[in-house]
Amino acid sequence: MSAALATCRPGAWVEVDDLFASMRDTGLSPTVARSDRALWKLYLVDAQYGSLGYAGFGEWDILEGRYTLAVIFEYAATLGLVDVAYDGPVGARDDYHGNWGADDLDYLSRYDGLRALRLTGLGAYALGLTGPYRPPADAAPIRNLKVLSNLDVVATGELSPADRLVLDAYAKRTAERVWTLTTDSVLAAVAAGRSADQLRDFLAGRLAQPKLPAALLVLLDDVTARAGRLRDLGQVRLIECADPALAALIHHDRRLRPLCTAIGERHLAVPMEQEPAFRRALQALGYALPVR
Repeated sequence: MSAALATCRPGAWVEVDDLFASMRDTGLSPTVARSDRALWKLYLVDAQYGSLGYAGFGEWDILEGRYTLAVIFEYAATLGLVDVAYDGPVGARDDYHGNWGADDLDYLSRYDGLRALRLTGLGAYALGLTGPYRPPADAAPIRNLKVLSNLDVVATGELSPADRLVLDAYAKRTAERVWTLTTDSVLAAVAAGRSADQLRDFLAGRLAQPKLPAALLVLLDDVTARAGRLRDLGQVRLIECADPALAALIHHDRRLRPLCTAIGERHLAVPMEQEPAFRRALQALGYALPVR
């Protein structure tokens, strides 16, 4: 499919049927069925009468064409590699009407409504057709949010889906255009990988009022301080020693000391990336750690 998309001129709309013709002419057809025998397992309505293995029943548009439409719609478009022009599938294509069992079908697949596609700048870059990729500059956000002193965020105009997702991540929606910020809701967003500073910048860029309320600034500073007191050091292998003397022996060995951290009197924490080196040094010391 990448080779077929690479034949499209970036920024120009290409009719789906024109793409189909180009793929067939240049031998870029995808392989849908691995063998002729496998083709007989594909059918419409009835496995015996509607099998696509019959001559004239499994034509290119029905098999390779529908597969191509699915890949473009579900993968290339969702990744931002192409723009698509799509109508409802009902009555969009009639290339399947000659198949047994298709008389009562309004459409063969939901992808029938895909009429045209346009290769984007990102798509051209991903396919190696252009040099370095520079994303388009974002338009200035609309200032249609108001933050009240009780930490309610009110939309004074229509919000984009992206803005709604951000607010949903940091706050609890309490009405159609109202979100309530709390310490717990912002902490939950931070725990999920976001930051309080991202929320501060988001609101500041969309604020319809002169500045953020003092109560919100206090909340964000508090969450930032709380999050900064903890740090994820990654996964470790926790090792229990038979007695404190053995733990001390291992921890003070010059080869093992950089590879582990003492936890209490009898336990050692070994970072997962250091485990192979720790096992080798441990064996050199005269001990072995059984594999679980």
